[in-house]
Amino acid sequence: MNALDFHIVLPEVLLALYAMAALLGCVYAGKDALTGVVTWATAGVFVALAAYIGFAGEGANVAFGGMFIDDAFARFSKVVILLSAAGVLVMSQDYLARNDMGRFEYPILVALAVIGMMFMVSSGDLMLLYLGLELQSLALYVVAAMRRDDVKSTEAGLKYFVLGSLSSGLLLYGASLVYGFAGTTLFSGILTTLTEPQIGLVIGLVFLIAGMAFKVSAAPFHMWTPDVYEGAPTPVTAFFATAPKAAAMAMIARVVFDAFGAIPAQWGQVLAALAVLSMFLGAVAAIGQRDIKRLMAYSSIAHMGYALVGLAAGTVEGVQAMLIYMAIYVTMNLGTFAFIMSLEKDGKSISDIDSLNMFSKREPLKALAVLILMFSLAGVPPMLGFFGKFYVLKAAVDAGMTWLAVAGAVASVIGAFYYLRIVFFMYFGRETVGATSRMAPVQWLMLVAVAAVMLLGVVNLFGIEAVAATAAQSLVG
Repeated sequence: MNALDFHIVLPEVLLALYAMAALLGCVYAGKDALTGVVTWATAGVFVALAAYIGFAGEGANVAFGGMFIDDAFARFSKVVILLSAAGVLVMSQDYLARNDMGRFEYPILVALAVIGMMFMVSSGDLMLLYLGLELQSLALYVVAAMRRDDVKSTEAGLKYFVLGSLSSGLLLYGASLVYGFAGTTLFSGILTTLTEPQIGLVIGLVFLIAGMAFKVSAAPFHMWTPDVYEGAPTPVTAFFATAPKAAAMAMIARVVFDAFGAIPAQWGQVLAALAVLSMFLGAVAAIGQRDIKRLMAYSSIAHMGYALVGLAAGTVEGVQAMLIYMAIYVTMNLGTFAFIMSLEKDGKSISDIDSLNMFSKREPLKALAVLILMFSLAGVPPMLGFFGKFYVLKAAVDAGMTWLAVAGAVASVIGAFYYLRIVFFMYFGRETVGATSRMAPVQWLMLVAVAAVMLLGVVNLFGIEAVAATAAQSLVG
């Protein structure tokens, strides 16, 4: 490692050093008694690194012979990952303490997972991509089963581990095929061998996409998502629904454009098929759900389908639309899960939808904020969620894939049902003894802030459009 390489990977190195120092400090000092301090410190480190990456980074740089890429696309993705992880940590603290789940390992494992995500979005080599992916996955397997005395949490961790291992196998098999035909694992090297589509490389790409599709919960590789979302502790579910999704979607974009950008017609068909399956499965399967965490699982499957529509377009505008969509999606989920964490009945945390009956009478301001979030998730104008969908569908139309945009619009109409049903329960449901919302100040602030962003962002998307355009241009060229 020379000085320039070290400078390029400085954020990842600093975060790794912090995670190891925090782990040793907690083990030898106070263990779980330091959970609150470490949680806030970790969130602070995330925000500081996001600020450093966002303001100090410029140009496109490579390290370790092209294995690590630091460009505008990677920096945009890392800022989204770091800020969403910080948001989840600070709003989780009260829930974990209230439910006797405060473990010092949780924020440290989140930090290690974030390091893996940062390597995923900057990878310029299949080996580095796999290492980053597994670092993220191993940490997430543990936090999914964090509540060791709960059968559902243990089951969630085990299911995630078993199915995650299967997806890793698919990805490694695809990587081995690509290496066998291209003779290199570097993305730049793979790209130079693709003067024309080679069947072996295309098959390897399909396996790679299958392994990566698991990480974004794209159908038909979604089978772990509902059970893990329901079984894992709610703060962990909130984390699953935000940072890892943004990282995995950016990773897919990095692979298809940097390594296989010469054959967009081949991978575009695969991504389009995954998008259609995900949008419709997420829209239809969520209709019968009675648990709001399972509903959000199917919601995430559908939303990943919309994001894949942007990638399937294979254009700069498509990547820009995907980046905008993921930023909006992550923000919406932070507010939604801040609300879900606060729900309780008889002193116990709950997540069943029926408990929201006439919630507006008990908590009118919170119900209004949730209404805004549900409308945004459904894509109702003028909420910000509508513009996210508009960008990806427009990118598909501009790329000559009007059929895909039409499919997305139809799926969006179907999916609006289950979001609006939550609003119906809150305002027009039966008069029952329902849930109450016990919110810490941070959760209340998160809910209100996100709801305000969904309304006010319509003005100019807070300038994210221009930043996403620069990021997309740096990837596609």
